Amino acid sequence: MNKDQIKGKIEEIKGDVKQRIGGATKDRSTQGEGWLEEKKGQIRKGVGDLKEEVKREDERHPSDDVGRDI
Repeated sequence: MNKDQIKGKIEEIKGDVKQRIGGATKDRSTQGEGWLEEKKGQIRKGVGDLKEEVKREDERHPSDDVGRDI
């Protein structure tokens, strides 16, 4: 796991909690903020997942890095 995956999951959870609080209190603003925060967390976690996949691929095929400019 990398920091993007962890931070993304935390944002997802916080967003879900805000959505539930907003729904329970009928506060659409809080509910909307929660939805947005949850989506941002999903995106950040996805970026972290992608980074991990690239890292795994590089470990599987180290010779492919020769001459590669990153």
